[in-house]
Amino acid sequence: MQKKALITGASGGIGSAIALKLAEDGWGVYIHFSRNEKSADYLAAQIRENEGEAVVIQADLTKREEVESLVTATSDVTAVLFAAGMSQYGMLQDVTDEEMDELWRVHLKAPMMISRALIPTLIHQNNASITFISSIWGETGASCETVYSAVKGAQIAFAKALAKELGPSGVRVNSIAPGAVQTAMNSGFSIDEQEEIALAIPLGRFAEPEEIAGVAAFLLSPAASYITGHTLSVNGGWYA
Repeated sequence: MQKKALITGASGGIGSAIALKLAEDGWGVYIHFSRNEKSADYLAAQIRENEGEAVVIQADLTKREEVESLVTATSDVTAVLFAAGMSQYGMLQDVTDEEMDELWRVHLKAPMMISRALIPTLIHQNNASITFISSIWGETGASCETVYSAVKGAQIAFAKALAKELGPSGVRVNSIAPGAVQTAMNSGFSIDEQEEIALAIPLGRFAEPEEIAGVAAFLLSPAASYITGHTLSVNGGWYA
């Protein structure tokens, strides 16, 4: 029977690369999106053109009822990858309560709710796993991204704790902490700013989304069957 994976935020740069890679590896994928329906549909069409299986699901992760609907529609998964997210730039004193709440709900509360609901399914699957796409800032923190850093750090802490809780059931929980990646999230930086960032990275460039996807596919594979509670830093040596 084909294994299936739920990818939240699959319409984004990293999420879509993960969906394509997993489909290439024979997984059926649930492509979650919140607002970018056009990108999600295009991604699903790409997968189906290559005889893969893809189901598109919309859900606003800030709304409990939509999170619950997402869970109901994906109750046969073997793996869950949390790639949904948003950035937030600015001094802490300028961050609104609404922005704080949205970051918290999308990056942590919704993943907690989804994990809680899908655990009864996952513990009966072979080589089941939960993977978070966290961030380098969840490990080291970033000025002017304090709230984003906080929720990304909380993802890593939650993954480590849940890995210990689910280890006896055979479900693995890990995080990936990318550095700078060529995605829309970083497109707001000017060319000069991107070049300045690249100069600070020992490998001298941003990562491609496909490089993050390859790591995600590895963590879902039998080759990673003894890896849990781990944060895999994919950052080109930045802040290593």
